Amino acid sequence: MNNTYYQECLFYLHNYSTNLAIISFYMRHSCLREALLHLLNKESPPEVFIEGIFQPSYKSGKLHTLENLLESIDPTLESWGKYLIAACQHLQKKNYYHILYELQQFMKDQVRAAMTCIRFFSHKAKTYTELGEKLSWLLKAKDHLKIYLQDTSRSTRRKKTTFFQKKMTAADVSRHMNTLQLQMEVTRFLHRCESAGTSQITTLPLPTLFGNNHMKMDVACKVMLGGKNVEDGFGIAFRVLQDFQLDAAATYCRAARQLVEREKYSEIQQLLKCVSESGMAAKSDGDTILLNCLEAFKRIPPQELEVLIQAIHSDDNKVSRIFSKWC
Repeated sequence: MNNTYYQECLFYLHNYSTNLAIISFYMRHSCLREALLHLLNKESPPEVFIEGIFQPSYKSGKLHTLENLLESIDPTLESWGKYLIAACQHLQKKNYYHILYELQQFMKDQVRAAMTCIRFFSHKAKTYTELGEKLSWLLKAKDHLKIYLQDTSRSTRRKKTTFFQKKMTAADVSRHMNTLQLQMEVTRFLHRCESAGTSQITTLPLPTLFGNNHMKMDVACKVMLGGKNVEDGFGIAFRVLQDFQLDAAATYCRAARQLVEREKYSEIQQLLKCVSESGMAAKSDGDTILLNCLEAFKRIPPQELEVLIQAIHSDDNKVSRIFSKWC
């Protein structure tokens, strides 16, 4: 830095050039601290940080060096908040999720780090066997949320918050942790079913509990049908329906229809028994499931059709189905 030519270049850059050019000059001469201080002093926009400092740092494998300097200049990282947020958005846009995860951990942004772990778990998985091999990501996600709860409790006592970290209520964090736990149980169950050959992949993307309600109903349906019989997975499926307050009757009807398609008529009776014993079914749910099945009566063998009709409780429904059978 005492070199005359170096100082001469800086003179002309400071007087006639842009902040990005000055920062790029510092970076080319391995003066990262000077580049960062110039960025702060001039209150340069996030785009200058991304192009002039952040991209050159991670592309040259010096992200840790950058992080250490950011922390040494401002241990709270508050001064760097807008730049760190922009860096995360840049990495997400580029799909550089491994670098993003590393940066989120440096920022102690536990909630977003947990979300990235969930993405690592589910992204491009084609079978529950594959998901079973990536369960460690869900454990990491749970750990991030636990740390968040601990940190939030401490910061509440100190009345200290960091604006660039994603906030979430304790109730929401607990709800997400329950989802993670339930997804782990679903994954282990369906992984075991695929290994035993009782469950096959029918839809892609693979349904998980991190999707919308329709996808969650797919998960419940898949668990009910994935085991050696309906009873095998009904307990987990029932918890999915209850935890997310899904339309249970519609899910049972969907499962029953699939049993008809697979010609597993005795399993329909077992499904009715499980629904009845769940303690949460309406009196008419059994008939609703059966009537839904019988809409496909043309593909049901006469003997099996007779058994299903006899299982209907309502006499009116039973008569109408018998009439439909013969008309």
